[in-house]
Amino acid sequence: MWDYSDKVMDHYRNPRNVGKIDDADLIGEAGSLACGDSLKLFIKLKDGIIVDAKFQTFGCGSAVASSSILTEMIIGKSLDEVKNITNKDIADQLGGLPPEKMHCSVMGHEALEDALKKYYGDDYVELNIPEVSDNVICTCFNVTEHQIVEAIEVNGLTTVDEITNYTKAGGACGRCKGAIKKILEKHAPKKETKLSAAQMILKINKVIETVIAPELQKDGGDIELVDIEDNKVFVKLQGRCSSCKNSILTLKSFVETTLQDKVSQDIEVVQV
Repeated sequence: MWDYSDKVMDHYRNPRNVGKIDDADLIGEAGSLACGDSLKLFIKLKDGIIVDAKFQTFGCGSAVASSSILTEMIIGKSLDEVKNITNKDIADQLGGLPPEKMHCSVMGHEALEDALKKYYGDDYVELNIPEVSDNVICTCFNVTEHQIVEAIEVNGLTTVDEITNYTKAGGACGRCKGAIKKILEKHAPKKETKLSAAQMILKINKVIETVIAPELQKDGGDIELVDIEDNKVFVKLQGRCSSCKNSILTLKSFVETTLQDKVSQDIEVVQV
């Protein structure tokens, strides 16, 4: 018997926003009936804000609960805000999921990501995920290398069994486990080494110049590094970014998350 949180049981027994939106602006899909689980996510927009979201799913109670909580998480938010939602966020909102059911939260994230990719097309950017192929690694569940790497990166997975729990890859015939192990060896989270103050400053500068600034410049914005005090990084948004009051928190989150991922988890970004 799985150990479910009260919130999981509530969303399973009383799912929110079940159904479809006939005139949906975005539709995202994940999984397939052939693999045992599937999800279809419908999104309605008004002025760039998600005003309604519904879902149809075929799967277990965890799939229903994950889909239900996801609709609540995205309604009322802008597309820029929901870009940063991960499967970990979905599971956390539910008070956690059993390890063997984490793939349900991944399916919810994949459906949302599918909708965003269709909306943004070639302009869609997946933050902090290495560029890897979409080659299918697990043919039983149609899981790609990209999906496996994303699960590793977002959730800090360190074993093949964890990857199976999160993606279902390797959970049937098992013939792909050797390939999964090789991917894990390449992308498993590495132990963070302590940087000196000088190394920290140089690395922060490099990440801002080569990763963060180019992304902001795509939309006519920019960023200036003002100061660094211990783990606090003071930055100033420039160009269009300086006047985007509605997106300041999202931009701060992007800068902070990128620096935490590339430099140190202890970094806090302060906008001046």
